[in-house]
Amino acid sequence: MAPDLRQFFRACNPGKTIRFEDPEERNYYIDFSSVRGGEVIEELGQTIALMDPDPTCQLFSGHIGCGKSTELLRLKKELQEKGFHVVYFESSADLDMGDVDVSDILLAIAHQVSESLEAAKISTQSSYFNRLLKECVDFLNTPVELGIEAELSLGIGKLTAKTKESPQLRSQLRQYLEPRTESLLNAINRELLQPAQEELNKQGKQGLVVIIDNLDRVDNRPIASGQTQAEYLFITRGEQLGGLRCHVVYTIPLVLMFSNELQALKNRLGGGANPMVLPMVPIRLREGNDCEAGMALLRQMVLARAFPQATPDERLASVTEVFDSPETLNQLCVASGGHVRNLLSLLFTCLRKRKSLPITQDSLQLAIQEAKDDLTATIDAEEWELLKQVHSSKKVTGEEECQALLRSLFVFEYRNHADGRWFDINPVLAGARELS
Repeated sequence: MAPDLRQFFRACNPGKTIRFEDPEERNYYIDFSSVRGGEVIEELGQTIALMDPDPTCQLFSGHIGCGKSTELLRLKKELQEKGFHVVYFESSADLDMGDVDVSDILLAIAHQVSESLEAAKISTQSSYFNRLLKECVDFLNTPVELGIEAELSLGIGKLTAKTKESPQLRSQLRQYLEPRTESLLNAINRELLQPAQEELNKQGKQGLVVIIDNLDRVDNRPIASGQTQAEYLFITRGEQLGGLRCHVVYTIPLVLMFSNELQALKNRLGGGANPMVLPMVPIRLREGNDCEAGMALLRQMVLARAFPQATPDERLASVTEVFDSPETLNQLCVASGGHVRNLLSLLFTCLRKRKSLPITQDSLQLAIQEAKDDLTATIDAEEWELLKQVHSSKKVTGEEECQALLRSLFVFEYRNHADGRWFDINPVLAGARELS
């Protein structure tokens, strides 16, 4: 069977996240939990289900592009099927990720939760927020038509949109809100979350879950206190972010997993539980042996986008409709390093250049070389030395190495039950003369 080239091309868009509410797109999903060292999403969901009605605050991390958003949308769907009201949102929609403070995050949560509740016909009237919004507009001395008499979400949304586009207004708003952070948090709990929980219970629903994606993208720059912005938000102010009286899942920067303050993060924001990390899909094991189970799933991830309705065996039988040989598909999977967005990016590049099927080994090698050139151009001499050490030791230690190697996707993290946790260089760098 021949794939639909246009549909295949669109399905390989590396910037697109699978929408689990769409039955057709769910066919693209491959469950990698069996080779990633644990069923991370199942653990997050099970904790919420077992702890309800007691609120939980859980932390979720991993490389940017490793598939966190896809897994969180899967979590949303599974919790909804269990009767929970789930509010999932990408924080970058409300926030400037280069300049974020606690009051910004709390307002974004209030905006997204109230909007979701209003869509479910649950009232979100709040005298505190109506008064606060009017005071904020008066303080900022800028024209914002809040429509306070209408939906709460509309008023908060207009205010956050206005301050997101203006650093000056954002700074002024923080000056006003900072001394009021505790009262803002209390109002969210008392006038928004608690009434919502009560109404959901009357409707026979389980609790309220808020999933905040993309907070792992906050800028890790140092701030005036000497901390990084991530340390300030999630550790110093962690108790406030963890004070919401509902189930919350925060995505956090991977660099915090290497911080000296990891235990403080765990206790202040994570409620004593370790953050959950989504690693790469292993293509090789710690000692260098091939990981056939990981490779098999990566092959299915690619072929599912070409043949979404087919069985796994049918897809494998049709591999030469997509690639000139099974070896070319294997080379694609190896070059990705098990990083799902990188895999799609290489595949997308091949399709964009060739504009026809099957994908040839030559076109794949060209895409890999381009990715290698782009990556090596950003690596300095000190980082090459670090890469040599990681290639040999399979370890990354400390915040500096994490920031230099992991955030830049020079190095990937892997985990499984047999080998535990290890690191290795991005495979497109393999064979670089600087590593010799």
